[in-house]
Amino acid sequence: MTTDSSRTSTSASGGISTFKGQERALRADRLGTGGLLLSVLAATAPLMVVAGVMPTTFAVMGIVGQPLLFVLLGVVLILFSVGYAEMSRHVHNAGAFYAYISRGLGGTAGAGAALVALVAYNALQVGIYGIFGFEVSGLLATYADVEIAWWIPALVAALAVGLLGWLKIDVNARVLGVLLVIEVLLVVVFDVAAIADPGKEGLSLHAFNPDTLTGAGVGTALCFCVAAFLGFEQAPVYAEETSRPHVLVPRVMFLAVGGVAVFFALSSWALTVATGPSAIVGTSQKQSAGLLFFLTESRLGGTFTDVLHVLFVTGMFAALLSFHNVVARYAFAMGREGLLPAAFGRTSGSSGAPGTGSLLQTVVAVVVVAAFAIADDKPAGDPTAPVLHLFTWFGNIGALGVIVLMAAASLSVVVFFVRRGAAGAQAWRLVTSALAGIALLVIAGYTVKDFEVLVGAGPDSSLSWVLPGIIGLAALAGVVLGLVLRARAPEKHARIGLGNEAFQLDKAASS
Repeated sequence: MTTDSSRTSTSASGGISTFKGQERALRADRLGTGGLLLSVLAATAPLMVVAGVMPTTFAVMGIVGQPLLFVLLGVVLILFSVGYAEMSRHVHNAGAFYAYISRGLGGTAGAGAALVALVAYNALQVGIYGIFGFEVSGLLATYADVEIAWWIPALVAALAVGLLGWLKIDVNARVLGVLLVIEVLLVVVFDVAAIADPGKEGLSLHAFNPDTLTGAGVGTALCFCVAAFLGFEQAPVYAEETSRPHVLVPRVMFLAVGGVAVFFALSSWALTVATGPSAIVGTSQKQSAGLLFFLTESRLGGTFTDVLHVLFVTGMFAALLSFHNVVARYAFAMGREGLLPAAFGRTSGSSGAPGTGSLLQTVVAVVVVAAFAIADDKPAGDPTAPVLHLFTWFGNIGALGVIVLMAAASLSVVVFFVRRGAAGAQAWRLVTSALAGIALLVIAGYTVKDFEVLVGAGPDSSLSWVLPGIIGLAALAGVVLGLVLRARAPEKHARIGLGNEAFQLDKAASS
């Protein structure tokens, strides 16, 4: 590989590995199946879901059949993954969602999707700082008798994540992998303990009974549960950094979504077994986010529960790093294609990481955390503010954005292959994409309809339309940007979604 800034070389995978001093392409061969899978799964934050999302869904929605919801959502997302994975064989671009949507629905729609993706993944990442800071400050108060405000550990974590974001992605993958494996093992230990020592109703399968999915809370429960899966769709973002993206990306996607569905279905069922299906809602309402720790205390002892608390925090850190990496790569792809300033489309010379995009995400995180810290103006601080506001507001904004992107991507899969004259050869994939797209649109509709419930606001609160409106504004701003580029810089508009292929065309034109 040459380091001559005037030359461009081609990697073994066929993509351009250097451009203008190794700045305009992510480095290939960094990730194998294991590293890619761990990077993707870390974003799902399994312990955060089991300890936080599941008790909240049981308590707020009163839906006993949460395990069945995970199974049903797993089916929907596998249907989505069929077409999405097939697209990954044809398009290798760090801006996965918007690249796919550009190829199917055009550059202007792709620009809208790019802004939505940037806002949504930033929101998902930044929102976690709220609950992370809250938990770290609680641990320090409990075990070290040190009282600090939640925003101090949140800001320290933001700087640490930003530093790691500048390193090689394979280093990031190792950090994520260690944290993820320990998390999963601890949850599995609880699952086994709950099954070995069930509540008064024994090993009941009532939670998988379709009759449990009745009532007004089912749609909103779907919104909560689908957020637990977010992360699996990130595999194509790393396509340029793998040696065989056409093989590894689809493999990792199916492993991720299938594994997550089974893992969360079994773990949520274990919670109902531990309390008894008839008591799970009441116990969740009483214990809230302490449900898992309450149940492990009596079955596995105080030491195990203490370790679980610590791993709860490290798992959130892993999710922060995973989402940070995705945001940095979206910014890189957008900068490379003219949707952000060109500085974002360059990698750092030493590590090959998208350094400017990493810096952008770090700045966004620090500014938002600082804003919430300033708003938390009570003398001793409001310990619930970061959890109820920063975490829930931004987490649900991000979840809505990704659901909308998945629905749009499903449509783009259909249009992409129809336009290529491959509708017959890809017929079954087009059917699965259409079904998934319809299901995702229904979930998106429920998310918008019940947004005040998701963020804990009243029915008359302006938050019920202001917060989801952020995703709408992002989409509108992106579409306007796309239209401006089409009118004033058609050559840039034509490059949207092309990624390295655009530079291959540049090379051919200049030779």
